[in-house]
Amino acid sequence: MKLYMVSLGPGDFELITVKALRALKNSDAICIPTKSPDHSFKKSMTFKIVSKLMEEFGFDKPVIPMYTPMNFKTEDWQAQVDKIYESFGEYKTLSFVTLGDSAVYSTVYYLLDLIKEQNELIYEKSEVIPGVTSFSHASAKVKKPLCVGDGSFSIVPLHKENVPNTTVYMRPKIGMQTNLIPSKGDIYTFENLNYEGENIHLQKKEQVDKYMTLFIDFVQ
Repeated sequence: MKLYMVSLGPGDFELITVKALRALKNSDAICIPTKSPDHSFKKSMTFKIVSKLMEEFGFDKPVIPMYTPMNFKTEDWQAQVDKIYESFGEYKTLSFVTLGDSAVYSTVYYLLDLIKEQNELIYEKSEVIPGVTSFSHASAKVKKPLCVGDGSFSIVPLHKENVPNTTVYMRPKIGMQTNLIPSKGDIYTFENLNYEGENIHLQKKEQVDKYMTLFIDFVQ
């Protein structure tokens, strides 16, 4: 049993990662969200991307429609989770796909939060695959950096005020003490991601030991 939460990127099928493509090819079926109550994919960018990937890279997988009304209600997310549970009765490996990157305004973590509460086995067998964000793609289009040198950038939702604010702290100096880094939520330390000596600490380390260290203060 394996559940991949696959990020497809910002609408261009060529911006999918190799890891995401491999997950789709290795899956027995692909769960694709649709806003249409009749489970059609007439206006689905997600379906178009997956179809193009299957055509371009020569593979074919059963598609499982996941009705996804934009109501942001728990019962709607639960219906999708129930569909995943049901699908595991027929398939051993599933991919659930999302546009953009799973970490940024995606359905993925609403579903995973429910799965974590209800089915520990499926949660432990799940893997989130990140993707290219719309704002990273937009930055590349106009050849303008989001941040450079000692700069920073913010993601600001325009539909609400006083929203939770997750913060990423990057580019520390080796040996610096971290007591001055504020913590509003659950702050994690990530060292040498994808390199030799990778470590993930479920708390803030007291001192920076490696240059390739970042801290994320997750605020819900």
